[in-house]
Amino acid sequence: MGQRTPFYDIHVAAGGKIVDFGGWDMPLHYGSQLEEHHIVRQDAGMFDVSHMTILDVRGPDAKDYLRHLLANDVAKLKEPGKALYSGMLNELGGVVDDLIVYYRNDEYYRVVVNASTRDKDIAWMENQAQGFAVSIEHNRGLAMLAIQGPNARNKVHQVKPQFAAEAEKLGVFYGVELDGWFIARTGYTGEDGYEIMIPLHEIKSFWDGLIAAGVRPCGLGARDTLRLEAGMNLYGSDMDESISPLEANMGWTIAWEPADRDFVGRKALEVEKAEGPKRKLVGLVFTDKGIPRAHMKVVVPGVGEGEITSGTFSPTLQQGIAMARVPCAVGSEVQVEVRGKLLPAKVVKVGFVRNGKSVL
Repeated sequence: MGQRTPFYDIHVAAGGKIVDFGGWDMPLHYGSQLEEHHIVRQDAGMFDVSHMTILDVRGPDAKDYLRHLLANDVAKLKEPGKALYSGMLNELGGVVDDLIVYYRNDEYYRVVVNASTRDKDIAWMENQAQGFAVSIEHNRGLAMLAIQGPNARNKVHQVKPQFAAEAEKLGVFYGVELDGWFIARTGYTGEDGYEIMIPLHEIKSFWDGLIAAGVRPCGLGARDTLRLEAGMNLYGSDMDESISPLEANMGWTIAWEPADRDFVGRKALEVEKAEGPKRKLVGLVFTDKGIPRAHMKVVVPGVGEGEITSGTFSPTLQQGIAMARVPCAVGSEVQVEVRGKLLPAKVVKVGFVRNGKSVL
């Protein structure tokens, strides 16, 4: 038996097919992964993301500590509730994890990290906290639910009308705390919606309310095809501790200025930047039949080889799509080895679908 989120019994009662996901018992789908994918693109679906880890960083040195810990710069955050996406790097510039940090005030930040990296992340953060007056608390009193889709926000407002006025004001990548709930306009699907942190004693009534409002429960299967269509990295597939942000399409998350901010991994990144990264993450679109999968070989004619990091059949585009790490000298066309055959693929910018529409 794996670890279970506070929603586990609800998943079972709802008919969720439970599978192991990095040591967690999580729903893969509730009958049809494909239907769940389309419902998020067209209406509203919800995902249990309570296995993610909520960490509250507090103390007089909280700001300086996070400016040291993260490649992006929390000094950019000026307004309470504003969120920042960043890599947390090791000394060699590899990605220990990717995370979202929410600004509460200069002495209090909320950090959300991945599930499978929880123990490693907390140990790394505590190690890096030496010399800083901060505390790092794993907040176990909140569950997390992502409600995503073009109608997601309106349906949440129906269920929690007392929050609607404040929630409607939220810009993208902002969050607000209301009566112990934390509502953030973030997500992982390329659709509008919320990620909501919920007091544990209210999860059942909120879930039931969302079901009554027409929000469909969705599992990990649809979550993965949605995030891949949106071109969003998955830790452990598209980046890890051996991959730098420059090779993981995360260069935009590195705050190089001010030049004297000495964040963990900076020196290694500066060397890599000066020499020029050897590989980069690109999008691939199959121009023939075939489904790309992780670790398939990518042949870059006249240049070398790369590897697919994430791949699937896109339910929205009805063709194979992938993210692949390839030599920087890649052109506009590659070939992917699928079952011993080389299939042609077009190289595109990472990101295939946004707000339900193709961005190819």
